[in-house]
Amino acid sequence: MKRAVVILSGGMDSTTAAYMAKSEGYDIVALHFDYRQRTQKREREAFESICDALGVVSRYVIDLPFFGQIGASALTDSSIDVPTGGIEPGVPVTYVPFRNGIFLSIAAAVAEKEGAEVLFIGVVEEDSSGYPDCRESFIEAMQKSINLGTKDSTKIAIKTPLVHLKKEDIVKTALKYGVPLELTWSCYKEEVEACGVCDSCRLRLKGFEKAGMEDPIKYAASAT
Repeated sequence: MKRAVVILSGGMDSTTAAYMAKSEGYDIVALHFDYRQRTQKREREAFESICDALGVVSRYVIDLPFFGQIGASALTDSSIDVPTGGIEPGVPVTYVPFRNGIFLSIAAAVAEKEGAEVLFIGVVEEDSSGYPDCRESFIEAMQKSINLGTKDSTKIAIKTPLVHLKKEDIVKTALKYGVPLELTWSCYKEEVEACGVCDSCRLRLKGFEKAGMEDPIKYAASAT
C-alpha cells in the first residue's frame, strides 16, 4: 500500500489534509510535534483523537524543546502576548521562525525511514495569518531540497491540498470528507474553551460563518 506522512497538528486544516490523504488510498503515518507551544497539551489530545478516528496505527510525536529556547514567537514565549485585537497585515508575532521548514525536514526523515512517497501538510497561503513558511513557493523549494538531500532512490512529493483555499472552502471541504471538526483545535491561547479572539480563532470562526455553518467546538463567552 502506498504510504503518506501527514504532519498533523490537530487543527482543522491539517486534519482535513489527513482525511484527503486517506480518501486517496494512502496508508497514513501521522506526525505530530510538541514544540513548547502554549496549547501543546490540547493539540496533542486532538492529534490522538483524530488518529483514533482515522484508524491510524503509525504515529510519531517528536519533541522539539529548542523552539522554546529560541522564543521570538507568542506561541512559544510566554513573555509575548498573543494578539487578540484582530488580524493585522504583515507577519504576526505568532509566527514561529522557520517552523514549517523544520517540520518538513523531520517529516522527510520519517518518510525515508517509512518508505513513504508523499508528505501532506495543511498549509494555507491565501487566507492564513501571513506566515512566510506557508507560501507555495517555499513548499516547492523544500520539496526540491528534500529530494536533493535524501537517497537517490527516495522520491518524496509534498502535497498541499488546501494551499489556495479560503477558510470557508476548507470548512466545506472538511464536511465533504467527513472530518470530525469537533475533535480539532485551533486556538493559540487556551486549552479548555477556545478564546475566539486570537488570529487563529478569528480565521476559523470567519470560515464557518462564511460557509453558513456553526463551529462545533466551544468558545469562551467573551468571544466575538
